[in-house]
Amino acid sequence: MGSKPYKGVMRKYHSLFSLGQRILDAGLVFVLLYLICISYNLKFGREYMLLGIFAIALTWIVMGVVDAYRPWRGASLWREFQVLLLGWLLVALTLLVLAWATKSSEMFSRVVLGLWFVITPLAFILVRLLQRLFLRMLRKQGHNKRRVVVVGAGVLGQQLVDKMQQADWMGVTIVGFFDDDTRKQGKDILGIPVLGKAEAVHDFVNRENIDQVYLALPMRSEKRMREVFDDLQDTTASIYLIPDLFIFELMGAREHEVAGMPAFALCETPLTGPFGSIKRIEDIVLATLSLMTFFPLMIVIAVLIKTTSKGPVLFKQTRYGLNGEKIKVYKFRSMMVCENDDTVIQQASRYDIRVTRLGLFLRRTSLDELPQFINVLQGRMSVVGPRPHAVAHNEQYRKLIKGYMWRHKVKPGITGWAQINGWRGETDTIDKMKKRVEYDLEYIQHWSLWLDLKIFFFTMFKGFKSKNAY
Repeated sequence: MGSKPYKGVMRKYHSLFSLGQRILDAGLVFVLLYLICISYNLKFGREYMLLGIFAIALTWIVMGVVDAYRPWRGASLWREFQVLLLGWLLVALTLLVLAWATKSSEMFSRVVLGLWFVITPLAFILVRLLQRLFLRMLRKQGHNKRRVVVVGAGVLGQQLVDKMQQADWMGVTIVGFFDDDTRKQGKDILGIPVLGKAEAVHDFVNRENIDQVYLALPMRSEKRMREVFDDLQDTTASIYLIPDLFIFELMGAREHEVAGMPAFALCETPLTGPFGSIKRIEDIVLATLSLMTFFPLMIVIAVLIKTTSKGPVLFKQTRYGLNGEKIKVYKFRSMMVCENDDTVIQQASRYDIRVTRLGLFLRRTSLDELPQFINVLQGRMSVVGPRPHAVAHNEQYRKLIKGYMWRHKVKPGITGWAQINGWRGETDTIDKMKKRVEYDLEYIQHWSLWLDLKIFFFTMFKGFKSKNAY
């Protein structure tokens, strides 16, 4: 085999670079704490030194647990930032809990700790950004690049190549396609030549110093994938299988291990592992702050309900919660009659005579839903998530709308992605419900802490009012 002019040293010495990154992060944690103390004319005494050392150890462990030091060549910068922020959030929360448990929080300046908690992850991000810019500069000069070929020039292979071409920061040179379809031979697809049939991959990889081979064939081509894989085992090329998952409508798809065997989750909640804990902490914080803010208003609403109509202040509705389990959801009563929503599916509509005058205002401004912050603290609901529907509606639409029950892979929310996009209120047609479910599933597929905060922000500052709520 000939020389490999496109090779760099990054892959060969990745373990050393990873170690260096760990040491750099640990150094940033300690040095930033020291500099912030000095800038506020505080003595960097024994307590701060111990805090810094303990934070170094926690950062080393936690960042390893969230896999922050894996190769990030094929991943987006935003995804790397998310992992870094998650890791540091866990470090900060651990330090705060330990300070509370040991009653040592009074030993430290809150201003110093607050700045340290904020500046440190920003420093992590800045370092990664500079590293990416440096690597991009090297790759533009032809260094540290990977030469790749794609086996399969169909829809899956084309989608892969299109994504790679957009992600120029990956530093890959796509040399060509290989495909058994004779109609594609000698043609260019997305500017990439089809170099021959799949059986020719082995010789080409050896002859042209190919670093990576991507198998992007449909599931029905299992035999051909096995043949190509067997042929390539006497080469040093890295081989990647791109699973043909586009035949499924995926939700929360990610790689898993089941009893030591690899598996892909086609329908799974995104709130597994530490993400579930983050979501719960987010719920507690936002619900507590909201109840503290709205408590005086809630008292006024309760008094007005009691004095303007007969019946209880709160209305308890049966809804489906996480994993389809029934829960009780609180609302301020807005109707003269509170029907059994397990069997009745009549929604409030325009000019509904059951709605009280006060109730009409409460429903249109969503103030009737304020007691649901109590449900959040109880753990039955989240602040942000798919809105809970009546049990009878669930039983009706689960048979009519594909993937409807996937909404229950997360807790129902007080507000959600569908609501801030205008899909709120009466669903008098199946198309309206389909659109709401579409937004709910999109939320679950793309869940992140930042998306939750965005939805909460828009709900609070754009207001709860909706012309579709009756």
